[in-house]
Amino acid sequence: MDRSALYGVLDGYLAALGARDPGGVDWAPAARVSENNVMLAIGDGMWGTIARLGDYRLCFADTAEGQIGYFGTVIEPIEQSAFTLRLKVNDLGQVSEAEAVVVRQSDSGIKFENPRYWTKPILEAKAEAPVSRTEMVRLSNGYFDTLQLNDGTIHTKFHPDCNRVENGVQTTRNPEFAKIVPVSALGCEEQFRMGNYRYDDELRARRFPLVDEERGLVLAFGFIDHSGRLDTYRLTDGRTVKSPVRRPHSFYISELFKIDHGMIRQIEANFITVPYRMPSPWDAA
Repeated sequence: MDRSALYGVLDGYLAALGARDPGGVDWAPAARVSENNVMLAIGDGMWGTIARLGDYRLCFADTAEGQIGYFGTVIEPIEQSAFTLRLKVNDLGQVSEAEAVVVRQSDSGIKFENPRYWTKPILEAKAEAPVSRTEMVRLSNGYFDTLQLNDGTIHTKFHPDCNRVENGVQTTRNPEFAKIVPVSALGCEEQFRMGNYRYDDELRARRFPLVDEERGLVLAFGFIDHSGRLDTYRLTDGRTVKSPVRRPHSFYISELFKIDHGMIRQIEANFITVPYRMPSPWDAA
């Protein structure tokens, strides 16, 4: 299917979701549906609680693999939540997979103050100097290698102006958020060069199901495991700091990488806290 046809499937899915009408989706036989890393019956989860979708809307597609990606927000009782959706579409235009991450901050164990959701033109533009599909995945996987047991070694390539947004908050070059999390004053590569994330023990169950070659986007999923055993550690500038993570847990992440000129240019991520070493129901897919 081409991009416009895939976006048509997405539009129909989102319209059905907003209407709380799972019957409005053309589901493939034995379709698989997950929300926050748990397999659900069709129509369960946010299908029963959504009031409406928020205004933020970022769509992308992998025409080679029949995959559609979406970053937006969902409004339910209590709050508005960041929302990632991945759909897989078969040759008949039916939805065979639907994977959602909903960052309900009241329930997720992660509280980012004053999240906001805005359009980022760089994520919507075509790649100026695209690289191969294989190289796009390699650079994205290299980001995860850099994050895992972060010791200051860089395993990917960052654009000098790279920024990252997590759960609706810019966590790079953000002086306001740096008042709470000081490392947020730095750029992407600077944060990693200092070894700030040494407490990330493993980035596990990595998947890269969607590559939008035209736009230079890679959608990835995985888990960041934290054993909580690390008390203090030394940054590459010689300072000793305390780990903010002192109990076992994992983050389930959906992460979008913008690749251009052979470098990571922008990152958009949604993640939630899940039980330590929680497995992925998609590993057997």
